[in-house]
Amino acid sequence: MGKGEFDLIETLLRPLTEGTPGAFGLADDAAVVPPAGEGFDLVVTKDAMVEGVHFLPDDPADTVGQKLMRENLSDIAAMGAEPVGCVLAWMRPKTTDDDWLAAFIQGIARDQAAFACPLLGGDTVSTPGPLAFSLTVFGRVPAGCALRRNGARPGDDLWVSGKLGDGRLGLALRLGEITAPDAIAAPLVEHYRRPMPRLDLGRALVRVAHACLDVSDGLMGDLGHIRKASGVGAELWYDALPLSPEARTIEGARDLALAGGDDYELLFTAASDDRERIEAVGRTLDLPVTRIGRITEGDACRVLDRDGRAIAPAQPSWQHF
Repeated sequence: MGKGEFDLIETLLRPLTEGTPGAFGLADDAAVVPPAGEGFDLVVTKDAMVEGVHFLPDDPADTVGQKLMRENLSDIAAMGAEPVGCVLAWMRPKTTDDDWLAAFIQGIARDQAAFACPLLGGDTVSTPGPLAFSLTVFGRVPAGCALRRNGARPGDDLWVSGKLGDGRLGLALRLGEITAPDAIAAPLVEHYRRPMPRLDLGRALVRVAHACLDVSDGLMGDLGHIRKASGVGAELWYDALPLSPEARTIEGARDLALAGGDDYELLFTAASDDRERIEAVGRTLDLPVTRIGRITEGDACRVLDRDGRAIAPAQPSWQHF
Protein backbone atom coordinates (compact mmCIF):
# COMPACT_ATOMS: atom_id res chain seq x y z
CA MET A 1 0.00 0.00 0.00
CA GLY A 2 1.29 3.46 -0.88
CA LYS A 3 1.86 6.37 1.43
CA GLY A 4 -1.10 8.42 2.60
CA GLU A 5 -1.91 11.94 1.41
CA PHE A 6 -0.16 13.76 4.23
CA ASP A 7 2.92 11.56 4.08
CA LEU A 8 3.25 12.38 0.36
CA ILE A 9 2.82 16.09 1.07
CA GLU A 10 5.52 15.86 3.74
CA THR A 11 8.03 13.85 1.72
CA LEU A 12 7.43 15.02 -1.87
CA LEU A 13 5.83 18.46 -1.86
CA ARG A 14 7.08 20.26 1.24
CA PRO A 15 10.73 20.23 0.05
CA LEU A 16 9.64 22.18 -3.03
CA THR A 17 8.68 25.15 -0.82
CA GLU A 18 12.12 25.63 0.75
CA GLY A 19 13.25 29.24 0.48
CA THR A 20 9.67 30.48 -0.01
CA PRO A 21 8.53 31.90 3.37
CA GLY A 22 4.95 32.62 2.27
CA ALA A 23 4.31 28.93 1.55
CA PHE A 24 4.75 28.15 5.29
CA GLY A 25 6.03 24.67 4.45
CA LEU A 26 2.48 23.77 3.32
CA ALA A 27 1.47 23.79 7.00
CA ASP A 28 -1.43 26.27 6.61
CA ASP A 29 -4.64 26.46 4.59
CA ALA A 30 -3.21 28.89 2.05
CA ALA A 31 -0.04 30.71 1.07
CA VAL A 32 0.62 34.42 1.50
CA VAL A 33 2.00 35.81 -1.74
CA PRO A 34 3.54 39.30 -1.69
CA PRO A 35 2.27 41.80 -4.27
CA ALA A 36 3.90 41.74 -7.69
CA GLY A 37 5.82 44.85 -6.63
CA GLU A 38 5.49 48.54 -7.34
CA GLY A 39 5.33 49.10 -11.07
CA PHE A 40 4.33 45.51 -11.87
CA ASP A 41 1.10 43.68 -12.72
CA LEU A 42 0.34 40.15 -11.52
CA VAL A 43 -0.13 37.54 -14.27
CA VAL A 44 -1.92 34.23 -13.58
CA THR A 45 -2.33 31.16 -15.77
CA LYS A 46 -3.56 27.58 -15.27
CA ASP A 47 -3.19 24.45 -17.39
CA ALA A 48 -4.24 20.87 -16.72
CA MET A 49 -2.89 17.57 -18.03
CA VAL A 50 -4.86 14.31 -18.21
CA GLU A 51 -3.34 10.89 -18.79
CA GLY A 52 -4.18 9.61 -22.25
CA VAL A 53 -4.94 13.13 -23.53
CA HIS A 54 -1.93 15.32 -22.74
CA PHE A 55 0.57 12.60 -21.87
CA LEU A 56 0.82 8.88 -22.50
CA PRO A 57 0.67 6.26 -19.74
CA ASP A 58 4.23 5.12 -20.45
CA ASP A 59 5.78 8.59 -20.69
CA PRO A 60 8.58 8.95 -18.10
CA ALA A 61 7.11 10.49 -14.97
CA ASP A 62 9.74 13.22 -14.66
CA THR A 63 9.02 14.46 -18.19
CA VAL A 64 5.31 14.66 -17.36
CA GLY A 65 6.16 16.96 -14.46
CA GLN A 66 8.41 19.07 -16.64
CA LYS A 67 5.86 19.36 -19.43
CA LEU A 68 3.23 20.48 -16.92
CA MET A 69 5.59 23.19 -15.67
CA ARG A 70 6.74 24.26 -19.10
CA GLU A 71 3.37 24.56 -20.80
CA ASN A 72 2.27 26.89 -17.99
CA LEU A 73 5.53 28.84 -18.12
CA SER A 74 5.01 29.21 -21.86
CA ASP A 75 1.79 31.11 -21.13
CA ILE A 76 3.74 33.35 -18.75
CA ALA A 77 6.33 33.91 -21.49
CA ALA A 78 3.62 34.84 -23.99
CA MET A 79 2.56 37.68 -21.69
CA GLY A 80 6.12 39.00 -21.42
CA ALA A 81 6.20 38.08 -17.73
CA GLU A 82 8.61 36.35 -15.37
CA PRO A 83 7.45 33.55 -13.02
CA VAL A 84 6.90 34.15 -9.32
CA GLY A 85 5.52 30.83 -8.05
CA CYS A 86 3.04 28.03 -8.65
CA VAL A 87 0.23 26.00 -7.09
CA LEU A 88 -0.07 22.28 -7.93
CA ALA A 89 -3.03 19.89 -7.70
CA TRP A 90 -3.01 16.20 -8.55
CA MET A 91 -5.88 13.77 -9.02
CA ARG A 92 -4.46 10.32 -8.32
CA PRO A 93 -5.95 6.88 -8.97
CA LYS A 94 -4.99 4.14 -6.50
CA THR A 95 -3.06 2.43 -9.31
CA THR A 96 -0.48 5.25 -9.44
CA ASP A 97 2.38 4.17 -7.22
CA ASP A 98 4.53 6.34 -4.98
CA ASP A 99 7.67 5.82 -7.09
CA TRP A 100 5.92 7.28 -10.15
CA LEU A 101 4.82 10.32 -8.13
CA ALA A 102 8.33 10.75 -6.71
CA ALA A 103 9.78 10.82 -10.23
CA PHE A 104 7.07 13.25 -11.34
CA ILE A 105 8.02 15.59 -8.48
CA GLN A 106 11.69 15.30 -9.42
CA GLY A 107 10.78 16.71 -12.83
CA ILE A 108 8.83 19.54 -11.19
CA ALA A 109 11.75 20.26 -8.87
CA ARG A 110 14.28 20.43 -11.71
CA ASP A 111 12.21 23.00 -13.56
CA GLN A 112 11.43 24.94 -10.39
CA ALA A 113 15.15 25.47 -10.00
CA ALA A 114 15.79 26.11 -13.69
CA PHE A 115 13.03 28.71 -14.08
CA ALA A 116 12.83 30.19 -10.55
CA CYS A 117 9.22 29.15 -9.95
CA PRO A 118 8.79 27.84 -6.38
CA LEU A 119 5.81 25.84 -5.12
CA LEU A 120 3.36 27.86 -3.02
CA GLY A 121 0.70 25.24 -2.29
CA GLY A 122 -1.98 23.10 -3.88
CA ASP A 123 -4.12 20.02 -3.29
CA THR A 124 -3.99 16.23 -3.57
CA VAL A 125 -7.11 14.13 -4.15
CA SER A 126 -7.99 10.60 -5.19
CA THR A 127 -9.92 9.74 -8.32
CA PRO A 128 -11.14 6.54 -10.03
CA GLY A 129 -9.12 7.75 -13.01
CA PRO A 130 -7.48 8.80 -15.11
CA LEU A 131 -4.44 10.40 -13.49
CA ALA A 132 -4.58 14.17 -13.87
CA PHE A 133 -2.71 17.29 -12.77
CA SER A 134 -3.42 21.00 -12.68
CA LEU A 135 -0.88 23.75 -12.20
CA THR A 136 -1.43 27.45 -11.63
CA VAL A 137 1.55 29.74 -12.23
CA PHE A 138 1.87 33.33 -11.06
CA GLY A 139 4.10 35.83 -12.79
CA ARG A 140 4.79 39.54 -12.95
CA VAL A 141 5.19 41.99 -15.81
CA PRO A 142 5.85 45.75 -15.90
CA ALA A 143 2.57 47.55 -15.24
CA GLY A 144 0.47 48.05 -18.34
CA CYS A 145 2.96 46.19 -20.54
CA ALA A 146 1.56 42.63 -20.66
CA LEU A 147 1.69 41.23 -24.17
CA ARG A 148 -1.82 40.40 -25.36
CA ARG A 149 -3.53 38.98 -28.43
CA ASN A 150 -5.51 42.08 -29.35
CA GLY A 151 -2.81 44.50 -30.52
CA ALA A 152 -1.97 43.26 -34.03
CA ARG A 153 -2.18 45.96 -36.71
CA PRO A 154 -2.44 45.74 -40.50
CA GLY A 155 1.08 45.98 -41.90
CA ASP A 156 2.69 44.22 -38.91
CA ASP A 157 5.22 41.49 -39.54
CA LEU A 158 4.28 38.05 -38.24
CA TRP A 159 7.08 36.22 -36.40
CA VAL A 160 7.58 32.88 -34.69
CA SER A 161 10.38 31.63 -32.45
CA GLY A 162 12.22 28.33 -32.81
CA LYS A 163 10.93 25.57 -35.06
CA LEU A 164 7.39 24.39 -35.79
CA GLY A 165 5.95 20.90 -36.00
CA ASP A 166 8.43 19.07 -33.78
CA GLY A 167 5.95 18.60 -30.94
CA ARG A 168 3.27 17.02 -33.14
CA LEU A 169 5.85 14.88 -34.91
CA GLY A 170 7.14 13.68 -31.54
CA LEU A 171 3.63 12.66 -30.55
CA ALA A 172 3.09 10.92 -33.91
CA LEU A 173 6.25 8.92 -33.31
CA ARG A 174 5.13 7.96 -29.79
CA LEU A 175 1.74 6.85 -31.12
CA GLY A 176 3.28 4.83 -33.93
CA GLU A 177 1.61 6.96 -36.60
CA ILE A 178 5.00 7.42 -38.28
CA THR A 179 8.43 5.87 -37.91
CA ALA A 180 11.92 7.32 -38.14
CA PRO A 181 15.49 6.30 -37.26
CA ASP A 182 16.44 6.91 -33.63
CA ALA A 183 18.69 9.84 -34.55
CA ILE A 184 15.68 11.58 -36.10
CA ALA A 185 13.04 10.42 -33.64
CA ALA A 186 14.83 11.18 -30.37
CA PRO A 187 14.99 15.01 -30.70
CA LEU A 188 11.36 15.15 -31.86
CA VAL A 189 10.09 13.04 -28.96
CA GLU A 190 12.21 15.13 -26.59
CA HIS A 191 10.55 18.30 -27.89
CA TYR A 192 7.11 16.75 -27.38
CA ARG A 193 7.94 15.72 -23.82
CA ARG A 194 9.97 18.75 -22.73
CA PRO A 195 9.21 21.89 -24.75
CA MET A 196 11.20 25.00 -23.86
CA PRO A 197 9.25 28.02 -22.57
CA ARG A 198 10.57 31.18 -24.24
CA LEU A 199 10.66 33.32 -21.10
CA ASP A 200 13.68 35.41 -22.09
CA LEU A 201 12.19 36.18 -25.50
CA GLY A 202 8.83 37.11 -24.00
CA ARG A 203 10.46 39.63 -21.66
CA ALA A 204 12.54 41.04 -24.53
CA LEU A 205 9.37 41.59 -26.58
CA VAL A 206 7.73 43.84 -23.97
CA ARG A 207 7.08 47.27 -25.57
CA VAL A 208 8.12 45.79 -28.96
CA ALA A 209 5.53 43.18 -29.95
CA HIS A 210 2.01 44.38 -30.70
CA ALA A 211 0.38 40.97 -30.10
CA CYS A 212 1.72 37.66 -28.80
CA LEU A 213 0.69 34.15 -27.76
CA ASP A 214 2.27 30.72 -27.53
CA VAL A 215 1.69 28.06 -30.17
CA SER A 216 0.10 25.25 -28.17
CA ASP A 217 -2.87 24.15 -30.30
CA GLY A 218 -1.35 24.69 -33.76
CA LEU A 219 -0.11 27.67 -35.76
CA MET A 220 -3.29 28.23 -37.80
CA GLY A 221 -5.58 27.94 -34.81
CA ASP A 222 -3.48 30.14 -32.57
CA LEU A 223 -3.04 32.74 -35.29
CA GLY A 224 -6.82 32.71 -35.49
CA HIS A 225 -6.94 33.83 -31.85
CA ILE A 226 -4.78 36.85 -32.66
CA ARG A 227 -6.87 37.66 -35.73
CA LYS A 228 -10.14 37.46 -33.81
CA ALA A 229 -8.92 39.47 -30.82
CA SER A 230 -7.32 42.14 -33.02
CA GLY A 231 -9.96 42.27 -35.77
CA VAL A 232 -7.41 41.67 -38.52
CA GLY A 233 -6.54 39.23 -41.27
CA ALA A 234 -3.23 37.54 -42.02
CA GLU A 235 -1.05 36.29 -44.83
CA LEU A 236 1.02 33.24 -43.92
CA TRP A 237 4.00 32.15 -46.00
CA TYR A 238 3.99 28.35 -46.21
CA ASP A 239 7.57 27.97 -47.39
CA ALA A 240 8.90 30.29 -44.68
CA LEU A 241 7.71 28.08 -41.81
CA PRO A 242 10.84 27.12 -39.84
CA LEU A 243 11.45 23.36 -39.62
CA SER A 244 14.11 21.51 -37.69
CA PRO A 245 16.63 19.35 -39.60
CA GLU A 246 14.84 16.29 -38.20
CA ALA A 247 11.41 17.47 -39.33
CA ARG A 248 12.66 18.16 -42.84
CA THR A 249 13.30 14.44 -43.31
CA ILE A 250 9.65 13.52 -42.66
CA GLU A 251 6.97 13.75 -45.34
CA GLY A 252 4.13 16.10 -44.41
CA ALA A 253 6.11 17.91 -41.71
CA ARG A 254 5.31 21.36 -43.12
CA ASP A 255 1.58 20.66 -42.93
CA LEU A 256 2.04 19.61 -39.30
CA ALA A 257 3.92 22.86 -38.74
CA LEU A 258 0.71 24.63 -39.80
CA ALA A 259 -1.71 22.60 -37.74
CA GLY A 260 0.15 20.57 -35.13
CA GLY A 261 0.19 21.54 -31.46
CA ASP A 262 2.66 21.14 -28.58
CA ASP A 263 5.31 23.47 -30.03
CA TYR A 264 5.09 26.14 -27.28
CA GLU A 265 6.92 28.66 -29.42
CA LEU A 266 5.96 32.35 -29.37
CA LEU A 267 3.92 33.73 -32.27
CA PHE A 268 3.96 37.53 -32.33
CA THR A 269 3.43 40.60 -34.47
CA ALA A 270 5.51 43.76 -34.61
CA ALA A 271 6.01 46.83 -36.77
CA SER A 272 8.20 46.33 -39.82
CA ASP A 273 10.48 49.08 -38.50
CA ASP A 274 11.48 46.71 -35.67
CA ARG A 275 12.80 43.89 -37.85
CA GLU A 276 16.47 44.53 -37.10
CA ARG A 277 15.74 44.91 -33.40
CA ILE A 278 13.91 41.57 -33.27
CA GLU A 279 16.61 39.79 -35.25
CA ALA A 280 19.20 41.21 -32.83
CA VAL A 281 17.19 39.84 -29.88
CA GLY A 282 17.21 36.42 -31.50
CA ARG A 283 20.96 36.54 -31.96
CA THR A 284 21.49 37.65 -28.35
CA LEU A 285 19.36 34.78 -27.06
CA ASP A 286 20.78 32.30 -29.58
CA LEU A 287 17.18 31.58 -30.59
CA PRO A 288 15.94 31.59 -34.19
CA VAL A 289 13.14 34.07 -34.87
CA THR A 290 11.55 33.83 -38.30
CA ARG A 291 9.29 36.21 -40.19
CA ILE A 292 6.51 33.98 -41.55
CA GLY A 293 3.93 36.43 -42.86
CA ARG A 294 2.15 39.71 -42.26
CA ILE A 295 -1.03 41.10 -40.77
CA THR A 296 -3.61 42.38 -43.25
CA GLU A 297 -6.88 44.28 -43.35
CA GLY A 298 -10.14 42.32 -43.08
CA ASP A 299 -10.54 39.02 -41.24
CA ALA A 300 -9.34 36.35 -43.68
CA CYS A 301 -6.21 34.25 -43.39
CA ARG A 302 -4.49 33.20 -46.60
CA VAL A 303 -1.71 30.63 -46.75
CA LEU A 304 0.54 31.36 -49.72
CA ASP A 305 3.30 29.38 -51.41
CA ARG A 306 6.57 30.94 -52.57
CA ASP A 307 4.88 32.05 -55.82
CA GLY A 308 2.04 33.80 -54.00
CA ARG A 309 -0.55 31.11 -54.77
CA ALA A 310 -3.12 30.24 -52.11
CA ILE A 311 -2.83 26.85 -50.37
CA ALA A 312 -5.61 25.05 -48.52
CA PRO A 313 -4.29 23.71 -45.18
CA ALA A 314 -4.28 19.90 -45.14
CA GLN A 315 -5.67 19.60 -41.61
CA PRO A 316 -7.18 21.75 -38.86
CA SER A 317 -5.54 22.75 -35.61
CA TRP A 318 -6.23 20.91 -32.35
CA GLN A 319 -9.46 21.60 -30.45
CA HIS A 320 -10.52 20.02 -27.15
CA PHE A 321 -14.23 20.11 -27.99
